[in-house]
Amino acid sequence: MAEVLALVAAFMFAVAATFQQKGALTSGVTPDSLRSFAALLRSFWWLFGSIALLVGYAVQAVALDHGRLAIIQPLLVTTVVFALPLGYWFTQQDVGRREILGAAVVVAGLALFAIFGSPSSGNDDAPNDEWAIALTVIVVVCAGLLVLARRAEGSREAAFYGIVSGILFGASACLVKPTIETLHEGIPEVLSSWEFYAMAIAGIAAFALQQVSLSSGFLATSVATVSTANPIVSVLIGTLLFDERLSRPAWHIVVAFAGLGLAMFGAAIISIAREGRGRTEKPLAPAPVQAVT
Repeated sequence: MAEVLALVAAFMFAVAATFQQKGALTSGVTPDSLRSFAALLRSFWWLFGSIALLVGYAVQAVALDHGRLAIIQPLLVTTVVFALPLGYWFTQQDVGRREILGAAVVVAGLALFAIFGSPSSGNDDAPNDEWAIALTVIVVVCAGLLVLARRAEGSREAAFYGIVSGILFGASACLVKPTIETLHEGIPEVLSSWEFYAMAIAGIAAFALQQVSLSSGFLATSVATVSTANPIVSVLIGTLLFDERLSRPAWHIVVAFAGLGLAMFGAAIISIAREGRGRTEKPLAPAPVQAVT
C-alpha cells in the first residue's frame, strides 16, 4: 500500500508542476519575489496546481509513515513520466522519441528496484549530531548550486534550480518521518521539536525554488531534476542516518540499485533531450505583467 501511495503522490506532483507552470506562463510572471508570488495567486491554474501539490504532500507523508525512505522516495521519479503527457496536453510541450525512451527506462528501472529492493530494517530518526552534519552539507551544496543557477540560462538554469529544489524536497521528506512519529505523541510535542520546523523551512524553500525552475518553461527538465535529486538525497539519508538496509541476497541488492541507477539515467535522458532541442519550451505567449498594488 505504501508503494501505491507513493505512485499516487508522484502523479499529484506531476499535476502540480504542470498547472503551476501553466499559471506562471499564462500570467507572464516569474516567481522570483514576494510580489510575483502574490500575482500568481490570481491565477486559477497556479492555485489548482498548488492544491494538487498539497494533496501530494499529504499522500507522501502517509506513504512514508507506512514505508521506508529507500523504497518510497525512488518511486517519486515516476513524476517525470506522468509529467510528459500532462505537459503535452495542457502546456503544448513537445514529446519526442527520446523523451518516450527515457520514460520507458525510468519505468523499467523502478520496476527492478521495487521487485528486488525492499528495506526491512531501519529507524524513524537519527541522532541530532548526525542530522547537524547532514543538514550542513545540504546547505553548502545548495548554496553552491544556486550560485551556478544565477549564472546559467535556459534549460541549465531550470536544471540547477530543479536540483536544489529536489535536494530540499528530499531533506524535507526525511524529516517527515520523525515529525510523524512525534505527532503520534501529540501536537504539543510536534511544535516543540526542531524536526518540524526544519521540515517546514526545507519544504517551503523547495517549493519556491521549484516555481523559479518551472517558470523557465522547461517542464521536463525541471521535473526530471527535481524527481532525480529528491530520491538520491532520501536514499543517502535513509542509508547513512536511518540505517535502512536491504536484507535480501547480495545479488538482489545489486540488481535493485542497478535498477535505481537505470531510473535516474532515464530521467537524465529526458532532461538532456529537452536541452538538445536548443530552445525553450514556452509554448504559451505570456500575458503582460500587471503591477500588483
